[in-house]
Amino acid sequence: MMKTIKIYTDQLGVLSGVLCMLHCAFTPFLFLSQVQLISTYSEFAFLWNSLNILFLILSFLAVYLSSKNSSNKYVKIMMFLFWGLLTFTILNEVFELYHIQEFYTYLFATTLCTLHIYNLKYCRCVDDDCCVHSIKKNS
Repeated sequence: MMKTIKIYTDQLGVLSGVLCMLHCAFTPFLFLSQVQLISTYSEFAFLWNSLNILFLILSFLAVYLSSKNSSNKYVKIMMFLFWGLLTFTILNEVFELYHIQEFYTYLFATTLCTLHIYNLKYCRCVDDDCCVHSIKKNS
């Protein structure tokens, strides 16, 4: 069971990032085309906007589990850094604290997806001890 989770964490990260970007890209079109639906059912708008939090939770799980199975400490650090930046931009949008362009949300999500793909291709541990041994031997 645990091996299955380790194998698919980077794919979960990429999928979560892509779905998050699609969600962000299509939200304005959905709200413009469904004005009557949204004004009648305020729960719909709340549920649609709650997807942001769901994507953040999924992406955190993917980053956390992928970092446990990565052999490159810089990739681990960058994954957490860009997840934090993505979280900041999304929460900033929810609470409207600062005016930050949407470009940065897409940039951080794309970078996080790219890091997951890089980790999947070049930084995977074959067994449970590889991360510990590779760090200790190279240090």
